[in-house]
Amino acid sequence: MEFGICFKGDISPARTVALVRQAEVAGFKYAWFFDSHILWRSPYVNIAMCMEHTQHMRFAPCVTNPGVRDWSEAASIFAALNVQSGNRFEVGVGRGDSSMRVMGRKPNTVERMVEFSHAIKGMVRGDEVKYDEELAPAKFPWANGYEMPVWVAAYGPKALAAAGEHGDGLIIQLAEPNLSKWFIDQAVSAGKAAGRDMSQFRVLAAAPAWVGDHEKGRTQTRWFPAMVGNHVADIVDKYGKDAAGIPASFLAYIEGRKGYDYKHHADKDADHLGFITDDIVESFSLIGSPEEHVAKLKALEAVGVTQYTIYLMCGEEERIVAEYGEHILPHFQ
Repeated sequence: MEFGICFKGDISPARTVALVRQAEVAGFKYAWFFDSHILWRSPYVNIAMCMEHTQHMRFAPCVTNPGVRDWSEAASIFAALNVQSGNRFEVGVGRGDSSMRVMGRKPNTVERMVEFSHAIKGMVRGDEVKYDEELAPAKFPWANGYEMPVWVAAYGPKALAAAGEHGDGLIIQLAEPNLSKWFIDQAVSAGKAAGRDMSQFRVLAAAPAWVGDHEKGRTQTRWFPAMVGNHVADIVDKYGKDAAGIPASFLAYIEGRKGYDYKHHADKDADHLGFITDDIVESFSLIGSPEEHVAKLKALEAVGVTQYTIYLMCGEEERIVAEYGEHILPHFQ
């Protein structure tokens, strides 16, 4: 199993660089950044900065979407970051949550997300790509031929199928082994049905971590199931709360959800967290002693998770990275 860290983009540039360097020394392989350009600073400036201070760390948005930037502009950013870093950049894509909604727009369709994924891969590779009927095809004469991995963030059946059929990896925003297995099985089955070799398909579980007291850990990570609840609410709206095949444990917890304030997206002190129970917090995140973290990570690995990324937004970020580097990562090397 590989390990990564993920930032919102709300801490100082100097501290961001220090945390990424600390994580690289500790054995983490990836640094992911939220791409929600109104709520937080654009991630690509941070990524370029951090690339200059690391040697092996790989970087990616978690996640971008087709509806914010012109596709050739997005692909140009991605290709440029690869050229300047020695191909250490990858992309996570989704339909678009906060970055779309705070502009008053709806998330993109799964079909548009898939089209975007193929278009940016082609342009980064150096292909001539026509992605808009009103525009001339785009081709970067300076592209270096890199086959950029694209990870697809998904929860619902249609998006999970798209991840398996078109993605190089799947991003799941939770760390619950049984639910993770359901998500992974859906994506892998779809990929195999499409005739793809899924032996190298990767799966990222992204969730907060707290090494230490459970009660304090729940307080520091309760924001996370509330954030996931936005996606669950979309699934309920589309498929219904009794949709066949979708685990009831995944849908039931949002019944008390009264609303969500995107001004406090991924905020541990937000006022919209009351519907989240302690059991859900413990289930979705990693909380407790190092031994408890290792046991849960082994369970995630057993169902097919290949990378765990810490949503590094708990207030004690340096300590969590140090705890993982000293007490947890050695069990997976």
